[in-house]
Amino acid sequence: MKTNLFIRSIFALALMLFLANCTGNAPQSSTTASDASAPAGAGQSAVQDDVSQKDVVKVAAGSPDHTTLVTAVKAAELVDVLSNAGPFTVFAPTNAAFDKLPAGTVEGLLKPEKKADLQDILQYHVAVAVYKPEMLQDGQIINMANGGNVTIGVKDGKITINGANVVATVPASNGIVHVIDGVLLPK
Repeated sequence: MKTNLFIRSIFALALMLFLANCTGNAPQSSTTASDASAPAGAGQSAVQDDVSQKDVVKVAAGSPDHTTLVTAVKAAELVDVLSNAGPFTVFAPTNAAFDKLPAGTVEGLLKPEKKADLQDILQYHVAVAVYKPEMLQDGQIINMANGGNVTIGVKDGKITINGANVVATVPASNGIVHVIDGVLLPK
């Protein structure tokens, strides 16, 4: 009886080693669509991928009209968060929208000691869901990442968020970006 148990144990061990060896030697493709490697300790934003659809951060970074927003996202250390799987809806103010703020506002928010305030404002521009234009309804309330709420307006096919106009919409791999002509300020 002990010999039979010993033989079964040896057979099971040999089978496990065989299976492990078979799956470990699967041929690897030498060509990939993207280089998914990133430096150790780097976040999702460090992954190099020039083939797939851009995430919400890369959509903004690729726009010459969103350099202020991208600078703010970097200063607030939100790049990795917004590069993750999402889903996110980002209401992305243009540079011209930031220019409408009182002089010195943006510069003041970019200071390290104002990082928490900057994060709060930027998170007020992000919903953790995908809201395509056809899903937005007049009077709709959307909860934002900072815990605040915004109100959608729809009139004659034009969409607003807290009064700021949605002037364009760009799909992203981890959500959607609605370009807006105003900066949303939490209450």
